[in-house]
Amino acid sequence: MFEGENGWAEWSPFLEYEDEEAAIWLRAAIEFASGDLPALQRTEIGINATLPAVGVDEVEKALRPFGKFSTVKIKVAEPGQTLHDDLNRIIKVWQTYPGTKIRLDANGGLEADEAITLVGLMQENGIALEYFEQPCQTIAELAEFKQKLRRHSDSVLVAADESVRKVSDPLAVALAGAADILVLKAAPLGGIRKTLDISAEAGLPVVISSALETSIGISMGLHLAGALPELTYDCGLGTAAMFIGDITKEPLVAENGILEIRRVEPSESKLQTFAAEDHRADWWIERLERCYRLI
Repeated sequence: MFEGENGWAEWSPFLEYEDEEAAIWLRAAIEFASGDLPALQRTEIGINATLPAVGVDEVEKALRPFGKFSTVKIKVAEPGQTLHDDLNRIIKVWQTYPGTKIRLDANGGLEADEAITLVGLMQENGIALEYFEQPCQTIAELAEFKQKLRRHSDSVLVAADESVRKVSDPLAVALAGAADILVLKAAPLGGIRKTLDISAEAGLPVVISSALETSIGISMGLHLAGALPELTYDCGLGTAAMFIGDITKEPLVAENGILEIRRVEPSESKLQTFAAEDHRADWWIERLERCYRLI
């Protein structure tokens, strides 16, 4: 966490990322702390709940921290689970939260035909699907899935996440016609202005999502969502509700499916509570120095 002229920002690239990729996240954080940010087009953002790949008996407990919501993203394709495990979880949500819009996210864990089968099982049970996020791993597989999906449904959309943020060209998935929606995260894409440019060039609807940041990092995602010229879909920025704690006394937790766009300041006592051990703190500082030299 560090403070700039605009306020606090967060740098939290995943541990497995190489310095070159982590440096992109650092550039985004520096922009949010001290850069020239675009004007906001709205003051609040609709938020989806997120359901991990839990068992049917754990669904309500896992969704309770999100309070009231109108959209839920259900994780599927968990290693060791089957399509019927996924279907049972989906049915539980559909029955327990009637009228809620359902999204699926496979994180690239399915083959195209497996994903088509899951969509078909939902249709057989009368369950509407808003969109399927990253059902397959590669852009070619996404395009194959989308082509096959159109034979079954014109209403189910295909969203791309990893195929945007984990490839050398984030516009490749749009140019290939492999997705209807882009799921964009500010930090992995280099910041708010860079992500807005990608959105404009792609010409597709977008959903802004988080990368498991604290409320300070989520604030950057909210500012990105607020700066978009158009925002049709609820965003995946409610993940602070999944944490056992946060580094602020005023965490960004949605109320009635809505988050206000605001900046967040850390609490000194919270920072002490969640402070890393010395060897881990040293590891991060060394990583920070290496990544800063790259930018």
